[in-house]
Amino acid sequence: MRTRTTTALTAATLLLTLTACGEDTDDKATPPPAYKISKQDTDGNGRTVIVEVDSTKNLDLVFNDVANKLTEEAGYFIQINCSTGGTEHVDNRLANGTKAVGNMGAARTGLDDGKTQFEEVADRDCPAK
Repeated sequence: MRTRTTTALTAATLLLTLTACGEDTDDKATPPPAYKISKQDTDGNGRTVIVEVDSTKNLDLVFNDVANKLTEEAGYFIQINCSTGGTEHVDNRLANGTKAVGNMGAARTGLDDGKTQFEEVADRDCPAK
């Protein structure tokens, strides 16, 4: 009986150690490229967040970083624009995304609570400054 208990404890300890090691991925995560939020609505059930970037690389990481910080109940419409190449009236849109937070967010976006949707605009470039 003592051998079984010792073996079971050893196996459980090993499993916990492996599980803990498998979850420690924060240090290895790729950080998003630099971005600037140029506009963010702070009230209402549907909110717009406009983000500016200097490159088309890793736009999904930028979207995820912005979306993860949006926690108030609402439907969020995230626009990622190039900081250059647009005009006063027309943005140089690189990507669009949505996020639903709560029931109102789900109603506004058509997504389930906590879900996101992201899509890059095809054939767009971000000219150098």
